[in-house]
Amino acid sequence: MRELLRELTAVLDQGRDCVYCSLVETRGSTPQKAGAAMLVFPDGGQFGTLGGGCVEAEVKQRALRVLGSSDSRSEILTFHLDDNYGWDDGLICGGRMAILADPVIASNGRANTRTANYYGRYRDLVEKGRGCTEAIILTDPEIAVPPGSRFLFDADGQLSAQTGCHAFAAHPQMDAAQEPGQGRESMPPPKVMENLLPLKRRPEPAVRHGIAYLPILPRITLLIVGGGHVGQAVARLATEVDFDIWVLDDREAYASRERFPRAQKLFVGDIGSQLQTLVPKEITPSTYGLIVTRGHAHDEEALYHLVRSSAGYVGMIGSKRKIKLIYEDLVVKGISAEDLCKVHAPLGFAIGSQTVPEIAVSIVAELIACRNLGQTIPSARINISL
Repeated sequence: MRELLRELTAVLDQGRDCVYCSLVETRGSTPQKAGAAMLVFPDGGQFGTLGGGCVEAEVKQRALRVLGSSDSRSEILTFHLDDNYGWDDGLICGGRMAILADPVIASNGRANTRTANYYGRYRDLVEKGRGCTEAIILTDPEIAVPPGSRFLFDADGQLSAQTGCHAFAAHPQMDAAQEPGQGRESMPPPKVMENLLPLKRRPEPAVRHGIAYLPILPRITLLIVGGGHVGQAVARLATEVDFDIWVLDDREAYASRERFPRAQKLFVGDIGSQLQTLVPKEITPSTYGLIVTRGHAHDEEALYHLVRSSAGYVGMIGSKRKIKLIYEDLVVKGISAEDLCKVHAPLGFAIGSQTVPEIAVSIVAELIACRNLGQTIPSARINISL
């Protein structure tokens, strides 16, 4: 979504036409799930995907018809994936897809101000990584706004932007000409708010009472303590699956841009001192701490600080014996057994890992599970000495 919104804002800056197509509801077997998005351009080009195949081709055709219509309003397109939508390889999904087609029309070389503001705000929220939720009206006669109306909420559930002047219809006290950002977009239809779930509950995309809710959960920052081979391999893989990477090591040669070219932040210095500074200021539930240092003492020092932090995940590599000794030391230092029970150690999923890349796969698999499911998978956890 970050890449797609970057492309869309570039298109808006260039004054080009396109259609923003968002998969807002799925039922049964479909090639993509709700939240997928694609841009369609007048020449038939696209950016992003809704799953490929002839469904995507049909979406493009219908999106271009929306773009070329006289009023160019947003529409909800529905597709029933029966025999008419067989794939080139013969696969037929057999589900149902509802897609929002929102035409982005340029006038005099510039996009509509409200539209540009909406997508600009959407991109800003996604880039900041705190999360947001888009609510899209599908069908509900109790809400006095047309299907396709959209409301964008920030991580705290506050309305940040909404599309189209028609979105003000339910609120006569609002000025329909008021542009976003001028302090007037604060009263979405009550039913939209009633069914909005807080992001801390990690909601999945869903349709409730004729309203599609598409949450983008807060981005997870993975703090890797230890820039050695395992830390480097984990960073490389975790970056590909959309974690932000921070690296801490007491050796400048290891916490380096050469070893971690895509890391957002690199910290060099005494591990205990660095964590003592980071924990109260920058470690949040959206931070995962991964301890993979080169030695027992460094691991213990890192765990001492991270285990009492608000980090959403704390994991430490090592054998059962090493972990037992560290836990015993930390109990003596005042760390509670309850806190230690939250630590993932040994960490990773039991896939028979032998090499460093395989170990990285097992670790990142668990990180993904904790991020996407809100918890690890106990039956998949490693129960062997590494």
